[in-house]
Amino acid sequence: MKSRLNLTIESTVLLLVKEYAAAHHVSVSQIVEDYLKSIVKPPLEKSNIFDMVHQLHASMEISHSEDLKKDFYEDQSQKYDF
Repeated sequence: MKSRLNLTIESTVLLLVKEYAAAHHVSVSQIVEDYLKSIVKPPLEKSNIFDMVHQLHASMEISHSEDLKKDFYEDQSQKYDF
């Protein structure tokens, strides 16, 4: 349901808002309504990055090899025949 609202603002501000509204193909009422919605909207709940990381699952097992660098070079030499 729509309700009427009377605002009192400076005439120079009104002229600028009307120009802006015409340039962006929206009404002044829509601009005011969008602004009011943005300031009364409850803030988004901030998520804790540590909780998000904890919920991640590895897609493959990670080798517990002591010499990962050596394993890497062995895999590369097999892959590229060098």
